[in-house]
Amino acid sequence: MTPYSSFFFFILLGILLLPTIILGLNGKRFQGYNMFISIIVLALIFSHDLHGVIALCIFTLWQVLLIRGYLAYRLKANSGFVFSMAVIASILPLFLSKLWPFFFPAVPHHPVHNLISFLGISYLTFKGVQLIMETRDGLIKEKMPLHRLLYFIMFFPTISSGPIDRYRRFAKDEQKVWTKGEYADLLYTGIHKIFIGFLYKFIIGYAINTYFIMNLSHITHSKLWSNVLYMYGYSLYLFFDFAGYTMFAVGVSYIMGIKSPENFNKPFISRNIKDFWNRWHMSLSFWFRDYVFMRFVFWMTKKKWIKNRMAVSNIGYFLLFMLMGVWHGLALQYIVYGLYHAVLMTGYNFFEKWNKKYKWLPANRFTAFLAIVITFHFVCFGFYIFSGKPFHH
Repeated sequence: MTPYSSFFFFILLGILLLPTIILGLNGKRFQGYNMFISIIVLALIFSHDLHGVIALCIFTLWQVLLIRGYLAYRLKANSGFVFSMAVIASILPLFLSKLWPFFFPAVPHHPVHNLISFLGISYLTFKGVQLIMETRDGLIKEKMPLHRLLYFIMFFPTISSGPIDRYRRFAKDEQKVWTKGEYADLLYTGIHKIFIGFLYKFIIGYAINTYFIMNLSHITHSKLWSNVLYMYGYSLYLFFDFAGYTMFAVGVSYIMGIKSPENFNKPFISRNIKDFWNRWHMSLSFWFRDYVFMRFVFWMTKKKWIKNRMAVSNIGYFLLFMLMGVWHGLALQYIVYGLYHAVLMTGYNFFEKWNKKYKWLPANRFTAFLAIVITFHFVCFGFYIFSGKPFHH
């Protein structure tokens, strides 16, 4: 059963969450019950995927052993080599799942099941790596209770596509006893977000895909215009479909007393490409910023191999976006998509520095509007690359 894909899923979820709502509105703890229904919902999600269940269990055991083992080690020592090995070991299952199709390519009528992969492996890997890195930084100093660690890793509302939460923020909500008034506000916010999600995903997103994208052959017979219209249609569809899903995940999280982070903040009114990545899939972009880009810049600055800060920053952008592209998949479209955004970020980096010096582009309402329009077109072309359509002709 795919999360948030059918009304039946929401009906089951509503029934299972009813005791949580009753307990919350009476100012009582509901965390224990929420852990129980997480197991139930995960069982429903993986009910027709035995391989997925086995892979999820093995993966979770692997991550828990790594995280708790590294924490125990970190309390006594702080070797960079051990830290690096722990991070590599945490990423290893995801890495192997991405390479599986190359090791065991599918042939017609004989598909090869990816025994390593399962729904949500990417986002669960982000959580595992994050915990190891924050332990290394000294942000996590105490032994994490096993039930809380498992609950964080396998929190079902966000398992398939995020948002990516941070452990310390999650643990704070998980331990909190919400008052009647506080929970009433959480419940209202959660239900509101779920209804917005229905509007985005099942009405606007569905309409764009069904009545526009799927009917482009009837709208125009020009191959050029068909691709142009597809580019804008797909970009809007991708936003409303994904943002709708995120609204569901965050809304359900709120009902369960967990304030999962927002993932979108009006990305199509971004004034530049940096602003866009601060608004689009924010939990993912912030994760890559904090755990890849900033660490790379800090490491290069410490080593002093390259003294030019602009050069270090631009190399960091290429590293970040190439990794982000490969994370989506090893298909050409994702690699080119990552390279495209790396070029945009480095290009804007140079322009921003040059404009600060020469004041070529004044700051006013017209230039702000112009910047939004230009950024929107660059972003849409990136999604056109991401869709794979340019590579399938």
